[in-house]
Amino acid sequence: TVVNDHDFPSHGNGFVIPHGIYDVSRNEAALHLNTSHDTTAFACESIELWWREQGQAVYPKTDELLILCDGGGSNSSLKYLFKEDLQALSNRLNLKIRIAHYPPYCSKYNPIEHRLFPHVTRACKGVPLECLETAKFYMAKTETTTGLNVVVRIIDKVFETGRKYAKSFKENMKIQFDEVLPKWNYTAIPQPG
Repeated sequence: TVVNDHDFPSHGNGFVIPHGIYDVSRNEAALHLNTSHDTTAFACESIELWWREQGQAVYPKTDELLILCDGGGSNSSLKYLFKEDLQALSNRLNLKIRIAHYPPYCSKYNPIEHRLFPHVTRACKGVPLECLETAKFYMAKTETTTGLNVVVRIIDKVFETGRKYAKSFKENMKIQFDEVLPKWNYTAIPQPG
């Protein structure tokens, strides 16, 4: 296979969008791949898939999750659509979901950035990722000397772009904002359906 030594999106036939969840205490990760769009729905579906297939089994008695998020992207602290999708996820899972966003330009301090993604990149080094299954195969080979375990799944779904949060959500949302740095720290509490 002939490949370029740099990425040129204009020459590509597609792209892979990864969404990762890294469990700091267990040195385990879930990496979900999609080829649609990086949306709030994709971020929340990724969290739900991790919880149902991994998290719930290892934390059966928990009633609250703490998720460290970067400040931008699909799970941006500024997006009410993320908060609305997060509230719906909290309701479906019947879990409190506490979010702590890193301030802008501080994502380098997020453990996922130095404990997962560099190792995933290394596992794919020099490999032409010609299809989603190839990306999944090599990403699943990610390992470290400290025993990092990575489970890779494909979420084969088209995520809609251009969605807007419900007009009444901002006024009626049940998200509880922290007293300290409420812009970046808040909790979705499950609501009776």
